[in-house]
Amino acid sequence: MNDVGWIALSLTGRIGNKTLQALLTHFDSDTTAILKADVKALQQVPGVGPKIAQSIKAINLKHVEESLRNWRLAGVRVLTMRDGDYPLQLKALEDAPPTLFVRGHNLKIEKSLAIVGTRTPTDEARNFAQNLSTYLVERGYTIISGLAFGIDSAAHFGAIIQPEGRTLAVLGCGVLNIYPAEHKRLAEKIMLESCVLSEINPGNTTSPASLVARNRIITGLSEGVIVVETAIDGGAMYAARFASQQGRPVYTLDNPASGNQALIAAGATVLAKDFGQLPF
Repeated sequence: MNDVGWIALSLTGRIGNKTLQALLTHFDSDTTAILKADVKALQQVPGVGPKIAQSIKAINLKHVEESLRNWRLAGVRVLTMRDGDYPLQLKALEDAPPTLFVRGHNLKIEKSLAIVGTRTPTDEARNFAQNLSTYLVERGYTIISGLAFGIDSAAHFGAIIQPEGRTLAVLGCGVLNIYPAEHKRLAEKIMLESCVLSEINPGNTTSPASLVARNRIITGLSEGVIVVETAIDGGAMYAARFASQQGRPVYTLDNPASGNQALIAAGATVLAKDFGQLPF
């Protein structure tokens, strides 16, 4: 049984894991006490200012309970950090998502690698990503990516073309509002063997901030991150930064793209294009 108070708090703007943990520490892990506290008491918690306190007071638990019922009917599974099925890889992160919303078969991950990159890849990079994904799932890896155009979708396709190939998509939108819309069918295929997941309200659309933030989940679920091709200002660079902060190895190709060259200069491991020479 999910803690409705926990879920309500995690869906409140400006409350991430660090603030939620501070609230739980202050109120002895009692979400009911948090929700009943007045604004003055809430502001005694480190990191909780007037805006966050007012947001907490505005929570409507009945509305959240109704939403939970509707999400479950739509096939959404809700996992909080208090649940046994919440991924241990994520739980160890300081900025772990307090709540995950999941659609699909299951979230079990034994070994995994993230494959990410530009939305506008060269044909060579796209083919490499897809073939690499196929090679890795044949060796028991789950491929983690973000369902975006380009390298992400190539990585997902490379996994699902294999019987029982597992690939997991981390979304920057709600799991009931797939973005990009052109990838709804791809998401459905992914869910046959694995799942799509997100930390945001299942019905919400995407935003620039959520697209960036989902990268820490992609890397957090992975043993390492492979950046196939990216510009220096590309979204995949966020994944590389999060991976480094989390202590995950970063791999890339010796590709002329500006992001690849920046990653190599920063110490990323350069992968051979011959799969037989890969360290996986």
